[in-house]
Amino acid sequence: MRPRIPELVEALTGRFEEHHAFICNMHLERIDSITGWVNQLTARIDTAMEPFLVAREFLATIPGVSTLVADVIVAETCADMSTFETPGRLASWAGLSPGSNESAGRVKSSRTRPGNRYLKGALGIAALSISRHPQGTYLGVRYKRIIVRRGKMKAIVATEHSILTAVWHMLAQGECYHDPGSDFFTQKDPARTRNNAVRRLHELGYDVTLSTREAA
Repeated sequence: MRPRIPELVEALTGRFEEHHAFICNMHLERIDSITGWVNQLTARIDTAMEPFLVAREFLATIPGVSTLVADVIVAETCADMSTFETPGRLASWAGLSPGSNESAGRVKSSRTRPGNRYLKGALGIAALSISRHPQGTYLGVRYKRIIVRRGKMKAIVATEHSILTAVWHMLAQGECYHDPGSDFFTQKDPARTRNNAVRRLHELGYDVTLSTREAA
């Protein structure tokens, strides 16, 4: 609104009286009061997090995981992975494992089970951040691969699951996040990547002849 200050001043001239100033002052005092509460709570959280500063720094190296999300992960798990024998146990406790509703060999539903809503909510924030900026990271590439085949919601849940799996390994082993890279899937199965590219070109009406490029 700063570029429009002259227009605002003109619009309020002759119409902004003492009563309006009184009401505005009440709102400003309310905002200042809430800001003070937020600052007090932030200081309290920082004090409580002092024993977990290393874990917080480790978690913040994961793409999409902010300091706030890291704080929630630590608060809900106490940064102690000995409680969960495997990453799958942690994912199940958080409500990120698919349900098992199967009868006579037919899967009726694979919806995730209820879990820790606070942890799941924080992971959802991290996954949404990755979905908005998916370039250049393994998690971003994984999200884009899944959304094509299974849709946005399942891609978000799968990304949450991947983040939580990384959290388990990092806290269990006491190390930072090591991103496999945006070319992880290409390097993992080059032949499949090549065949998919050729197939797409064929679908667009192109004939392709492949030849091996000599190393420089």
